[in-house]
Amino acid sequence: MKRELGIARCGLACCLCSENITCKGCKQDGFLELSWCKDAEWCENRKCVIEKKLKGCYECNPTECHKGLYAEKIKAIAFAEYARRYGVEDLLDCLERNEQNGIVYHREGIMGDYDVFDEVEEVIEFIKTGKKAGEKKTSV
Repeated sequence: MKRELGIARCGLACCLCSENITCKGCKQDGFLELSWCKDAEWCENRKCVIEKKLKGCYECNPTECHKGLYAEKIKAIAFAEYARRYGVEDLLDCLERNEQNGIVYHREGIMGDYDVFDEVEEVIEFIKTGKKAGEKKTSV
């Protein structure tokens, strides 16, 4: 985990991303100048956050939004909603714990263990507990 990369403006976990090893996270370089980022120009969530002068979508209402990634990716919505409810630091703590317990953010391409859910609340519960619904907690 590269905790210093933090959480992207859209809510995705830059700190766990393995997609682009040269990526500095979309919050770096003042966030306005991202010449190194291949996605900066088309990212609707980035444009919206800049326009609204927010730190991230988690300062808005992610579960009511359908812009950009939020049109079809519940992982981004769930991560942003988690950060809205509990804070970015708590999200980072949970993601770090989950990674240490074997949960993989990108298993194949950009798909991983957080991408197997159909509902935002299921992802949020998975972030919190590291367990899928119906899995029993094991005592150590």
